[in-house]
Amino acid sequence: MKANVIVTLKKEVLDPQGDAVRRALKSLGFDDLESVRVGKFIELEFQSSHAKDLKDRLEAMSTKLLCNPVIEDFHIEVDPKQGSSE
Repeated sequence: MKANVIVTLKKEVLDPQGDAVRRALKSLGFDDLESVRVGKFIELEFQSSHAKDLKDRLEAMSTKLLCNPVIEDFHIEVDPKQGSSE
């Protein structure tokens, strides 16, 4: 089973990396950009296909390691149809 954790900066937190990307894209001719926010995409694959407590485990992983809850938010996506090719 696969799950994705998408981590983004909270709206009120400045994003200097996103601003640098926005400026670079504008210099390449993409003039209609207003803002860019940069985040993290983490893909996790599990051996077990049981989703019984998976959401709770993913929440714990996210708050303990994958994201800094002071400045970041996270969103979890679980796809039970995607499994390993075992």
